[in-house]
Amino acid sequence: MSLSRRTVLKGTAVLPLAAHGFGFGAAAQTSAAPAGAADIPPILFVHGNGDHAALWMTTLWRMESNGIPRDCMAAINFTDPLARTDDTVGQPNRSSTEDQRRELGEAIKELKRRTGAARIALVGNSRGGNSIRSTIKNGGAADVSHAVLCGVPNHGVYDWDDGPGGEFNGRGPFLRGLNEGETEVTAGTSFLTLRSDGMDKYAQPDGRFVGKPGTSTGITSDGPALKGAINLVLGPVDHRETAFSPRAFREIYKFIAGREPERIAIAPEAEVKLSGLVTGTPGGVQTNRPVAGALVEIFRVSPDTGERIGGAVHASQTSTDGRWGPAQVDPSWYLEMVLTAAGSTTTHFYRSPFPRSSEVVHLRAARPLAPAEAATGAVVVMSRPRGYFGLPRDVVLLDGKEPVDVKSGVPTDSVSTVSLPAAEAGRAVVALFNQERIVARAWPAAENRMSVVELTT
Repeated sequence: MSLSRRTVLKGTAVLPLAAHGFGFGAAAQTSAAPAGAADIPPILFVHGNGDHAALWMTTLWRMESNGIPRDCMAAINFTDPLARTDDTVGQPNRSSTEDQRRELGEAIKELKRRTGAARIALVGNSRGGNSIRSTIKNGGAADVSHAVLCGVPNHGVYDWDDGPGGEFNGRGPFLRGLNEGETEVTAGTSFLTLRSDGMDKYAQPDGRFVGKPGTSTGITSDGPALKGAINLVLGPVDHRETAFSPRAFREIYKFIAGREPERIAIAPEAEVKLSGLVTGTPGGVQTNRPVAGALVEIFRVSPDTGERIGGAVHASQTSTDGRWGPAQVDPSWYLEMVLTAAGSTTTHFYRSPFPRSSEVVHLRAARPLAPAEAATGAVVVMSRPRGYFGLPRDVVLLDGKEPVDVKSGVPTDSVSTVSLPAAEAGRAVVALFNQERIVARAWPAAENRMSVVELTT
């Protein structure tokens, strides 16, 4: 299997690693690298079920801000990131555990080849940890020095006799095989697990989050821990925050580097270049398959009104590899990114300023409008890819109100939607999540358009 750019995305070198012989490129680095940065292995980040590399964007920025060169990191995009209902039965645009293991193995080979390193570190969230463990256990330990498993359902989301072929069934053959023996880790690789203190929706004793309220799952908040690993509880973080939060970053960096990070905050760059992939949802299934012929336009917008400031600062059309960009933007600009693709909802993404460059600014068109939504004036969605909305833990306001479609208690919702009447189409809509505030414009649903506020935090 050949490895394409849509499988592993890398950046440009910003600081040399003497051990790897990279050329000097310090002009793009805003802060000096900590002493001993050359001793840190290359790092490959592995996303979870239905996700893509873009979720690791802020983690990559924090690594760069601590002197890790972009060329020494990569984030995989599994071609078909969603798991099958039964691991042994094929489903269109979904992957088996063996599919994932094979693609991850290729990505490891590519990062080793590019860096010249003998071994690399792997960091995975949720389902990504399953592929990491499977790869290491099935002959990959010699290639992997460190494995960090963030919110990984290592003993399953449930432990039931029903559905034994499910990848997330702790009683199924896949997880039983990974967990057999006196130790649940593979010798030769150092393992760290990060988990929540009761706020991870996939590590709950009651089955209400998997469609069976009142039924015991057989799993507790300790489910992600492994015998033989270093097991840390991060506190009341949600499922995604076990990987993508500043708290998680500290432990990931410390475990791999062997010392505390110099900084948690993201150090800005003077010049920012953005690019990424446009991926599709054939048959309504989330994939990382590229979309050709999609138009990506970028506009600078007012942070107070969401209105465009001038014309497009970038426009490009994807080719067969699905890539768009690069676009050069100012790190202080709020942006509207418009994705237009045949057969899809025209999607207006509103984003906070990008403090650093990124090649993983991935775009998927918004879901199709429901008939009732298409008959309204406008639909605005607030999305938090790197975490869930927790009530009353977080301040969550959409159009001046706490969303009614976000449940309180254990955080389970990463999307909130508001529909506006026809008379209000075109007006500003404010999305507020804790300290991040983004103003979007409500585009007419009658034109098959949807506004998506995509949060960075």
